[in-house]
Amino acid sequence: MSRLPIIPTVLVSAAIALMIGLGIWQLQRAEWKNALLAHYAEAENAGPVPFPTDPEEVEQVLYRPSTVNCARVVQLDAMAGRNASGKSGWAEVARCELTAGGQADIVLGWIDRPEIAEWSGGDVSGIIGPGRDGEARLVAAPPQAGLTANARPDPADLPNNHLSYAVQWFFFALTALVIYILALRRRD
Repeated sequence: MSRLPIIPTVLVSAAIALMIGLGIWQLQRAEWKNALLAHYAEAENAGPVPFPTDPEEVEQVLYRPSTVNCARVVQLDAMAGRNASGKSGWAEVARCELTAGGQADIVLGWIDRPEIAEWSGGDVSGIIGPGRDGEARLVAAPPQAGLTANARPDPADLPNNHLSYAVQWFFFALTALVIYILALRRRD
């Protein structure tokens, strides 16, 4: 039997070690995501909290009830959304300046066609959901401006595919090892 080629063996070993490391990292991410989803599931049954205006506070209060006062509507818009029974349509969203400071998106409700509702602001209660750029948004409950109820923010909608990624990385490492062993045998 001939000697192992040093450089290819080192490169393949490093690649396999990296892939195993990435698989282990994905397993750790899966544990983290499961804990986060459990926290969110508990939050759905927790009491109201002040609406977060600091992005650092958002993750801790997602899926909890809150109330805001929209002092001034900055912009009204419509985006793709689902109603409380799962039907696709349009979520009417108001970008508001809040009395407590800062700005936030408030999902006023749902409509089946993109038609901007008229709404001038005021007190709104609802559920805190993830918004744009790490901000929170409030999904109004009850809906505002004569709209239908929008779907509640649901932590079950968050992807949790870290376990499948880990399996893929371990499979890639095993595949690289098998290919390298076959290449070495063919060389002899």
